[in-house]
Amino acid sequence: MSKITWKPGTFLYPLPAVMVSCGTMENSNIITVAWTGIINTDPAMVYISVRPTRHSYNLIKQTGEFVINLTTKNLSYATDWCGVKSGAKVDKFKEMKLTKEEAKFIKCPMIKESPVSVECKVKEIRELGSHHMFVAEVLAINADEKYIDEKGAFDISKCDLIAYSNGNYYSLGKKIGRFGFSVQKKKKRRKK
Repeated sequence: MSKITWKPGTFLYPLPAVMVSCGTMENSNIITVAWTGIINTDPAMVYISVRPTRHSYNLIKQTGEFVINLTTKNLSYATDWCGVKSGAKVDKFKEMKLTKEEAKFIKCPMIKESPVSVECKVKEIRELGSHHMFVAEVLAINADEKYIDEKGAFDISKCDLIAYSNGNYYSLGKKIGRFGFSVQKKKKRRKK
C-alpha cells in the first residue's frame, strides 16, 4: 500500500460539530463550527475559528463571549441548518425550535437542548487568514443532569454526540478504551 499526496488543506478529521451561541439573550445567534478544540488545561482554554464574513463573527468580537454547545444525533438537522443559514436574515433559535437558556457567567444564551454548554470568555483574537481564531478561557461547563451517572461523572456514551468529517456528519461510536488502558496492569485471575 502507498499513500497518495495531495496539496495542503484541511484534512484533519474527525472534528467535533458544535453549535456556538453568541450575542445576548435579546440579540442572539448560532453558528455551527467544526474548527474548535482544547488548547490548555490550567487555565482551561479553548478556541473556535470563524470567518470574519460570518454574522456571528462581529457578535463574538463585540461581546467577547460565546458558548460552545455540544451536538447530538437529535440535533444534527439543526446543527447543519445553523451552519448554512445566516443569522443576519433568520432567527435560528426560533426556526429550529431551540430554547435559549441563561448562562451563569456570561450574557449570551446557552442552547438548552445541548447536553453540554461551555461558557467562554475571549482572551485573544488571532487573525490567521481565511479564519480568525478566538482564543477563550472556559468560565463554566454546564452539563444536563440526565447525562450524569450515579458516581457524579458525565456519561458521554448517553449523549449520541456527532462529529464532522470531510463534509459529512457522523454519530460517535462505542467506547473502545480509556486513557492509559494500554499500560494498565492486568488483574490477576483468582484460582478456584
